[in-house]
Amino acid sequence: MTDTGSTAGGALGSTTASEGQTIASGERLGRSLQPGQVVLLYGDLGAGKTAFVRGLAAGLGANPDDVSSPTFTIVQEYAGSASTLYHVDLYRLEPAEVDDLGLEDLVAGDGIVAIEWAERWTGRPSGTGVVEVRIVDEGEDRRRILVKA
Repeated sequence: MTDTGSTAGGALGSTTASEGQTIASGERLGRSLQPGQVVLLYGDLGAGKTAFVRGLAAGLGANPDDVSSPTFTIVQEYAGSASTLYHVDLYRLEPAEVDDLGLEDLVAGDGIVAIEWAERWTGRPSGTGVVEVRIVDEGEDRRRILVKA
């Protein structure tokens, strides 16, 4: 894994060369998160968002092997020793369906919420407590990961 430092927008960047490194990047972030924080994940299909969430789970003391894409269940919950992780996937939902999910209540709770395809939620939060993660597939197993808190 290569640390590419800060970008012009204030995001911290790194490049990973394997799924394991992408998971490790998520784990580092997971260890730094506090209850009530929201992680908004952006990236194309297959970019590595779910692998990154596996790392978040590990960093929070949950079993990363339990993490799978919640595409059909929409929200999955993983109890960790540090906090509960709520993993949301908005990929298959229309904007009106996203609005009906009650995500505002979920993010107002005391768990940590990771939302894949966050751009589909027009009411997504910003500011304090929100971490944006952009994952760019650079071919083969390489991923560029930008984290902005």
